[in-house]
Amino acid sequence: MQQQKRNESMKSGRLYLTFFTLALLLSTLTTAYAGPAVTLEVKAGQHARHNTVISIPIPDPMKQQKQLTLVRLDNSQEVPVQIDATGPVRELVWILREPLPAGASRQYRLFAAKYTKETEQVTVKDDGSHLNVKVAGKPVLTYNHAVVKAPKRDEAYYDKSGYIHPLYTPSGKVITDDFNLDHAHQHGIMFSWRKVIFEGRENNGWDQKSKLGKVAHSKINSFTGGPVFGEIDTSIAHIDLTKKTGPVTMLNENWKVRVYALEKKFLFDIESIQNCATDQPVTIDKIHYGGMTIRGHADWHTNHGYDYLTSEGKNKVNGNQSRPHWVEMYGPLGKETAGVAIFSAPTNFRSPQPVRLHPTMPYFCFAVASLDPFDIQPGKPYVSRYRFYVHDGKPSPETDQRLWIDFAEPPQVKVLSGS
Repeated sequence: MQQQKRNESMKSGRLYLTFFTLALLLSTLTTAYAGPAVTLEVKAGQHARHNTVISIPIPDPMKQQKQLTLVRLDNSQEVPVQIDATGPVRELVWILREPLPAGASRQYRLFAAKYTKETEQVTVKDDGSHLNVKVAGKPVLTYNHAVVKAPKRDEAYYDKSGYIHPLYTPSGKVITDDFNLDHAHQHGIMFSWRKVIFEGRENNGWDQKSKLGKVAHSKINSFTGGPVFGEIDTSIAHIDLTKKTGPVTMLNENWKVRVYALEKKFLFDIESIQNCATDQPVTIDKIHYGGMTIRGHADWHTNHGYDYLTSEGKNKVNGNQSRPHWVEMYGPLGKETAGVAIFSAPTNFRSPQPVRLHPTMPYFCFAVASLDPFDIQPGKPYVSRYRFYVHDGKPSPETDQRLWIDFAEPPQVKVLSGS
């Protein structure tokens, strides 16, 4: 009994010391960072977290602040944060870099901060034809806003803009392809519909050789770098070429490409929002391919050394038209293996979306139209979100699944207190 009392007394003492230490730390931090502040608690939930992207609406007491500082309460270290002011709600974004075990939590103090010039870990530069994104000086991807001309000028119908190529691995290898001799209409990372009905006419933004339609860059809305992410915001036009009076834009698409400040692996999101450009609906007709698409390296086509890995454990033999949460495409680049995985958000239309996994060509797409036709109605945007993970080395289903969970079930953040 006496031993039990001593144990309880020691436990109570440790608890008191923890609260005392936390109170003292808060007092010290409040003195160091004058102005309004709130305490945030990040809960891992049922899954362990590591290098996890966290994005939350800026808490009410801090909404008017132009710059913020985030400090971990357990070690008093500042954590790089970045404000995203491009959406309807201003958001605070940071990366939870240190491991957080399942069931655990971590507390932070968010302070108003005076303006300081932060290091741009992610940079975005416009060279007049391309938006080039780098992380810590390493090239990640290039968005082509100027027209990239087809190598064969008698095939000018393959000219293309409004897509990503090249995409790089962290070691600097190019992992995508463009103007492949076999299928010159497949370009890096692109979003094109194969079979579209508009004003009663069928057009085709996928097969450029048909000259029935095209998908092209329209304008750059904005681009920015930062300590946590770099972002590209562009407009892309889906154009019907079948009207006798001339081309007509039927869909206006907005791309937001956000690249995160992770240099040992590359992680980025693409949000696509498609709106009707006229008062007429656009029908995406039933067909087994078309949508968000990636074309893999030319070597993979030549030697057929590539494969797929899906969240269901399927590959190029049995994965076509399955409905996984994610797909990885991988193969040899030089003497090493490299891969790129795409995670489809659970909020996407018809999620989990069917996939077209081509068995003899290194390309795949999220083929939502393979199930049934559907309409994009005026005033009702078609929204898609995908996360991309690019790495050197062999694929790891455990890593892919962990990244999928981070994307689909991010940690919960609670505002505990404010001042």
